[in-house]
Amino acid sequence: MNFRIIPKKFAILFAALSIAFLSTISPQAQEKPMLTIYTYDAFAADWGPAPKVKKAFEEFCKCRLNFIAADSSIGALRKVQLEGSKTKADIVLGLDTNIAEAARLTGLFANHDIATDSLSIPAIKSSPTDNKATSTVWGDNTFLPFDYSYFAFVYNKKKIQKVPTSFEELASMPDDFKIVIQDPRSSTPGLGLLLWIKAIYGDDATKIWQSIAPNILTITKGWSDAYGLFLKGEADMVLSYTTSPAYHLIAEQDSDFASAQFATGHYMQIEVAGILKSSKNKKLANAFMKFMLTDRFQNIIPTTNWTYPVINTKQGLPVGFNSLAVPSVSLLMDGKQIETHRKQWIDEWLLAIKN
Repeated sequence: MNFRIIPKKFAILFAALSIAFLSTISPQAQEKPMLTIYTYDAFAADWGPAPKVKKAFEEFCKCRLNFIAADSSIGALRKVQLEGSKTKADIVLGLDTNIAEAARLTGLFANHDIATDSLSIPAIKSSPTDNKATSTVWGDNTFLPFDYSYFAFVYNKKKIQKVPTSFEELASMPDDFKIVIQDPRSSTPGLGLLLWIKAIYGDDATKIWQSIAPNILTITKGWSDAYGLFLKGEADMVLSYTTSPAYHLIAEQDSDFASAQFATGHYMQIEVAGILKSSKNKKLANAFMKFMLTDRFQNIIPTTNWTYPVINTKQGLPVGFNSLAVPSVSLLMDGKQIETHRKQWIDEWLLAIKN
């Protein structure tokens, strides 16, 4: 008997059986698992954090990461609300603490069990008259932060010599001095401005809105449109962030941009992510949430999202961030208080800017 022939026959038979078996497996079963994240347009843009985050996490997880962009984080939230349990999203990334309570009340989000002792977020006040700032201890087991910054009006130092240092000074600027802001119904910066003024002026917020209304060139749906108008020279200042000038300084080597500093303080934005209860990839989603608090993810944030990381990484902040203005007072209102009064405050705003 030729013993060389028998193994060859078995090899041919095994190969045939293997092909038959593999043909019964669906293409989906052979693919890497996909994690889908709804976020806002600037995060998902080619120049935003998403491409680098995708590359870094896919190396770590051996999966596919799919970012789907809405025109704002509020838009992303509304999208999952409309889709309900049928949504393709596993995670919504880019909500902030001002709308987190509204997101929680939808009942669509699951809790996480991720340790937050590594977080480093500045102490806050609910208003400038608070006697003592309180440390930002993260106690939310539904949403996890990934970056923060402060709302501010950004301007070009070569074009603006007299820079307002308060909302009163902004209101006293000539009528041809124009600002671009965002709509609080569709934009987290727009809502942040609404809360910034409310935190400082309380019941007198309506008067402030009425006084600055003549200086508002337009109100855009989202941040990208507003900043684009400003860069085109349509307005003197734009509602953005204290960290926005870092983009011009680092990416464009342009030191002409700055943020106007208001003595009464600046409202903070802490951006968060949350896992949806309907996710079929909760283990992978939880891994991504943990990944957000690693040096690998956090080092991407400063020079792509142009905000501060929420942990102190070994690498530290890029050169240029040390030149940014840091508010003397960090303002942040309680999420439950915001959700209780949000509709009322928006209605007041609408009435004030129309009169």
